Amino acid sequence: MSSTWLAFTIDRTRKTPVFEQICDALRQDIRGGAKPKGTRLPATRSFAQDLGVSRSTVVTAYEQLVAEGYIEGRQGAGYEVCVTETPEIDPVPAESDLTSIPPEDPPYGFLSGNPDMRLFPYRSWAKTVARVARRRPEDLLVSQSLQGYPALRRAIADHVREWRGVRAAPEQIFVTAGSIEGLELCLRALSTAGDPVALENPGYQPMRRQVEAMGMRTVDMALDDQGACVPDQSAALAVLTPSHQYPLGGTMSANRRQAFLAWAAATESWIVEDDYDSEFRFAGRPIPAMAGFDGLNRTIYVGSFSKIFSSGLRLGYVIPPLDLRDRFAETLRRFGSKASVTPQPPLAEFMESGDFYRHLRRVRRHYGRRRAFLLEVLARDFSDVGSVTDHQAGMQIALHLKPHLNDRHVEEAAALAGVTVQALSRYYEGTPKGNGLVLGYCGMNEEETADALAILRRVMDTA
Repeated sequence: MSSTWLAFTIDRTRKTPVFEQICDALRQDIRGGAKPKGTRLPATRSFAQDLGVSRSTVVTAYEQLVAEGYIEGRQGAGYEVCVTETPEIDPVPAESDLTSIPPEDPPYGFLSGNPDMRLFPYRSWAKTVARVARRRPEDLLVSQSLQGYPALRRAIADHVREWRGVRAAPEQIFVTAGSIEGLELCLRALSTAGDPVALENPGYQPMRRQVEAMGMRTVDMALDDQGACVPDQSAALAVLTPSHQYPLGGTMSANRRQAFLAWAAATESWIVEDDYDSEFRFAGRPIPAMAGFDGLNRTIYVGSFSKIFSSGLRLGYVIPPLDLRDRFAETLRRFGSKASVTPQPPLAEFMESGDFYRHLRRVRRHYGRRRAFLLEVLARDFSDVGSVTDHQAGMQIALHLKPHLNDRHVEEAAALAGVTVQALSRYYEGTPKGNGLVLGYCGMNEEETADALAILRRVMDTA
């Protein structure tokens, strides 16, 4: 057989990979009936010589067509066409105007907790994944432990000890699919339907919805200048963000932390510390975690990689007191884990190699500049419509609006103008006590932020 077997010429000026060009030509011949069922394909080596490409390119093309069901390989006999006809996929009618569909996301977004994935170290990450795949590919698909990849749990133990002052053994760490699954694990292990669960108000609404969906009764904890207020009743759990309250910002005072720990001991309640973005502190070192101060006695520590590293990995972790380890393990055996296995080995190696911390330091510099720029523009151009408090930490700032502006009206008008903002009142349960905007500043650079703020200011002037 020669290259005339396939009336086809490789176009090396096209961006389409060569193997895909070969696939397209073969696919077209098979669909059109030029290569009926049972037609033998040329041997990969001779076909590659005829086309002037490497044998691996032809092998890749053949394997793709095998996967699609057009051809099949026979032991010692090469490849042959295995379909009689393949229905064409109907093209989109020419009259369909897909450009009329609005984009899913506006061009500018002050979304809180969103890392800028343009800063992600894709090449370093890809090299790490490739190394793991070459060395132990089975680790990317087969879980070694229901609690999570052992090397990742060791890396997490080192991380929380050095960065958050939490001393924990790898054996008491549970890898989860983000902070919400971490909370779900805590709820399943330590409460039953109808039990009271204390939540900050305002607070993280997906967490409240998770608690309600599992049938627990919510107890609101109001906030003052020291942080969340201690409940006047016992609770199965009290969920706190003491290092950087969400969404208002601010750090819980040492006295209030001590009061919560005394309350937990007296009422036999548990504290869940949601430490979602404490690595991003822009003055001094990160404030030690409450769980470190408590020595993981009445506190369960919940961390996440979604905000500090990548929202796409969907990985987090829970560290209960050692005495609760068996209870959490049994809960995980009963309900299973939602954490993906594949990213855990490369993340462990990424942390152990130091690449994770180089990335963390790099994005913290970027976010620090973006935060400073946002504060500067708000002080200069928005002082007549609102005020902010600089807590020197986190990934968002709360702009408290003056009474003549309604935060939900501003949110809706800004969305129509192409800017996403979040109304502070939406974070309150019951009668809203807040009127402001929660402005996440990590997802846009300074130029994008300037454009978005200019639009937002025009929206406010016409509101």
